[in-house]
Amino acid sequence: MNTHKWLLAAGLMAAAIAPGCKPKGAQSAITGDAASKVYVAPGQHDEFYNIVSGGFNGQMSVVGLPSGRVFKILPVFSVHPENGWGFSEQTKPMLNTSHGFVPWDDLHHIAISTTNAEHDARWAFGNANNTPRIARVDLTQFKTVEIIELPNSAGNHSSPFLTQNTEYVVAGTRFSVPADNGQDVSIDSYKDNFKGYISFIGVDQQTGHMDLSFQIEAPPFNFDLARAGKNKSHGWFFFSTYNTEMAHTLLEVNASQKDKDYIMAVNWKKAEEYIKAGKGVKKKVKYAHNVWNEDTHSATSTIKEEVLVLDPKELKDIVYFIPCPKSPHGTDTDPTGEYIVGSGKLAAVIPVFSFTKMLAAIEKQDFEGTLDGMPVLKYESVLHGEVEKPGLGPLHTEFDGKGFAYTSMFVSSEVVKWNIETLQVVDRVPTYYSVGHLSIPGGPTGKPHGKYLVAYNKITKDRYLPTGPELAHSAQLYDISGDKMQLLLDFPTIGEPHYAEAFPASLIKDKQVKFYPIEKNQSPYALKGINDARVERKGNQVHVYMTSIRSNFRPDNIEGVNVGDEVYFHVTNLEQDWDVPHGFAIKGANTAELLIMPGETATLKWVPDRTGVFPFYCTDFCSALHQEMQGYLRVSPKGSNVPLKYSTGVSE
Repeated sequence: MNTHKWLLAAGLMAAAIAPGCKPKGAQSAITGDAASKVYVAPGQHDEFYNIVSGGFNGQMSVVGLPSGRVFKILPVFSVHPENGWGFSEQTKPMLNTSHGFVPWDDLHHIAISTTNAEHDARWAFGNANNTPRIARVDLTQFKTVEIIELPNSAGNHSSPFLTQNTEYVVAGTRFSVPADNGQDVSIDSYKDNFKGYISFIGVDQQTGHMDLSFQIEAPPFNFDLARAGKNKSHGWFFFSTYNTEMAHTLLEVNASQKDKDYIMAVNWKKAEEYIKAGKGVKKKVKYAHNVWNEDTHSATSTIKEEVLVLDPKELKDIVYFIPCPKSPHGTDTDPTGEYIVGSGKLAAVIPVFSFTKMLAAIEKQDFEGTLDGMPVLKYESVLHGEVEKPGLGPLHTEFDGKGFAYTSMFVSSEVVKWNIETLQVVDRVPTYYSVGHLSIPGGPTGKPHGKYLVAYNKITKDRYLPTGPELAHSAQLYDISGDKMQLLLDFPTIGEPHYAEAFPASLIKDKQVKFYPIEKNQSPYALKGINDARVERKGNQVHVYMTSIRSNFRPDNIEGVNVGDEVYFHVTNLEQDWDVPHGFAIKGANTAELLIMPGETATLKWVPDRTGVFPFYCTDFCSALHQEMQGYLRVSPKGSNVPLKYSTGVSE
């Protein structure tokens, strides 16, 4: 099985290029030719949108390629004071979970919706690694519109991955755990009581609405990056796995004992057949499903309590295992769907498997044994071949659609280009430093665009001006249109990006929502004109129905509020013009501002804790009289009999 090739000697690891030391042949400067290739003239647009994960900041960023310019921080799993995401009453339910309100998460990976294995760019999906969730973003307005929690899961790193028509978003669990049934078991019972679960989230092809369709129970491995089969391998899914030793302590040592781990091949079409035959088992769980309503400009959160589970030990022909060099970080499928690439982090080769050979091996039952009752295919029977001596620490592979693959080498800090058919390395370039994921526009699809490659590096060192102990992470743009890769641009990133997907801007740039028609605003707090502005008291609640338009709030003077009252500012932006949001903030608020889009209504809750006069103002520069867009709210002592009154801008 050529297992001797699968182990990196300690000497090789020690000799690996240290971060901050320029590899041999490194480019010391970006040439004028390179600069011209990334130049986007004033008033011109980038060719590609690049949707980038934010890692530990829990958000996505929207970046243009080739310029590397950041256009937007898109709030997803973390509260966002810039626009009140997670602070406004309407958006708080989006961050609800079975654990309650969770205002942060760790967003590692992006997936852009596809049709026939090609980007259609209707939606972007992102994963919450810490409290397992999947989010869906509407790319006509760049807004998170749905978040679904994943039961029976922990460490939702292995997601989100899409089938070729976005039939499913698929997620694996990084940490195998006991099922979500409340049982109290010893950690030492790991092999008996812990399980890995693979979630298949169905996506409505018209609306994008998600639903947890079913889960597949798997051995208690750690699951890492995966890809769906596409084109000829459509109907299958390929997960990388590690810790097949089923260790539960000091994994750095105990999860690297064997000379191989596995790629888990899942026949999801077969799973669907079993479901139609009524073979799944419904199990009690608890998870939140949060949905944004564009008509009411608000979110609702529903707790669900059941999931359909399939057991491949009992239901045959769903799961097969392919031996792979140990500790793989990713499994990738080429644009044709024929080749399945494994990337063992501790391997000195890159194995490439053949889907055709895999089907033949299954047909002939060409197995080397079973794993928990599921077949293990023979390595040689499934292998297309091995890429020899590609570099140190292979992690992730993308494709250019011209017959070449590109693999990131974390330890040797480089990108290696190789021929998928011949498996010959044809080019390599250094990165700065310790590259993780790669991103090629359309790279994971059946139609890559093959013009640029972005390397997302973990260590920056000398690339940018220093900013204390923590430095910005580095993205590096390469031209891959020719035979040789050329470094074009360094640009810093937001948070700790792990992965990104890019697609032609032409797919969506002319479909962007410019404002929300005020006549379609069905929020119960919406105002259709300034004459509707008012203030109402309901017990200890004070509801301020407010309009904002250049350049005033109505009402702008409010009295009769007492200490301890719950004050709700329901602000409707009456503008019907593109790019004219209005902000709202009040002194002493311990939440955030609101940023209200044209035609939208949003609500900020504020509980005053002292007497005084509190100014409020517009936070988003909107006109020449922006500074004049302000108001005052008087707070009287608790129990005061100051009457409730307000003005609507008429001078006395």
